[in-house]
Amino acid sequence: MAKTILITGCSSGIGYDAAHGLKAAGWTVIASARKPEDCDRLRAEGLQCVQLDMADPTSIARGFAQALELTGGRLDALYNNAAFACPGAAEDLPAGALREIFETNLFGLHDLTCRAIKVMRQQGENGEGRILQCSSVLGLVGVRWRAAYVSTKFALEGLTDVMRQEMKDTGIKFVLIEPGPITSRIRANSIPHFERWIDWRASPRRAQYEASLLKRLYEPKQGPDRFELPASAVTRKILTALTAQHPRARYAITVPTHIMAIARRFLPVRALDWLASKG
Repeated sequence: MAKTILITGCSSGIGYDAAHGLKAAGWTVIASARKPEDCDRLRAEGLQCVQLDMADPTSIARGFAQALELTGGRLDALYNNAAFACPGAAEDLPAGALREIFETNLFGLHDLTCRAIKVMRQQGENGEGRILQCSSVLGLVGVRWRAAYVSTKFALEGLTDVMRQEMKDTGIKFVLIEPGPITSRIRANSIPHFERWIDWRASPRRAQYEASLLKRLYEPKQGPDRFELPASAVTRKILTALTAQHPRARYAITVPTHIMAIARRFLPVRALDWLASKG
C-alpha cells in the first residue's frame, strides 16, 4: 500500500510543490489549506485535501480527523509546512503580532504534531512514522526586519530537537527541513500582516523602513535572487528525509543555509552579525 502523508500549507510555494511531487512519487497525499477556495482548487487538480487553519484548534481537530478518514486511520508522515511572516523592526512589533504568528507557526503546529504522534504510536511494534518540520535558514540566524518569523523558527528548532531526543525510544523520527531563499509567495503574503500590525510611519526607524523594507515588500524584484531555488528543491529533500533508513536530524537547502549553518558554529557573534546583515 502507498504510504500516507499529511502536508499543511499547500495553497502555494513549498507545500504546493511537495503535495504534487509526493503524489507523483507514489505517496497518498492529504494536502491541507486554510481557505476553502484553495481546498477546492487543490481537489480540482487531483489532490485529496482537507481545510486546516493552524491558528484554530477546532479546525485542526476537525481537519486531522477528516485526513484520517481519507487514509483509513493510518498516517506514515506529517510535513508541517504552514507558516507566515510579519516583517518589521522588533521594537515595533506589538505583543498581539507575536501571539498571532506563534499561534500558526508554533502552537498550531505542535497541536497537530501531538495528534499525529498518538496515531503513529499505534503503528508498528514501537510506533512508526516520520514528522518533518519546515524550519528555515532564519531558524539558524537572526536577520533584521524578521524578528517575528525568526523567533518562531528558533523556537521550532528547539522544540523539534527535544522531541527528536524524547521520541528516540519509538519508531517515530523527527526531521528539520531548513530552506533558504525559495521561490514562493511568503513575501507577498506577509504584506497584510505588516499593514495590520506595524505602524512604521510613527516608528523612530521610519527612514530605514522607507529606504529598505518598504522597497523589499512593495517594489517588484529586480531579477531573480542568485541563491534562490525553486520549491522542487525542497521536495527532493523531503523525499530523501522520508525514505532514508536513518534520516538526518536536519536537511539544509540552498547555499545560504549551508553557509549560515557553518558560520553559526565557527564564527564569533560579531562576525556572524555582520554576515547576517548582508542577507
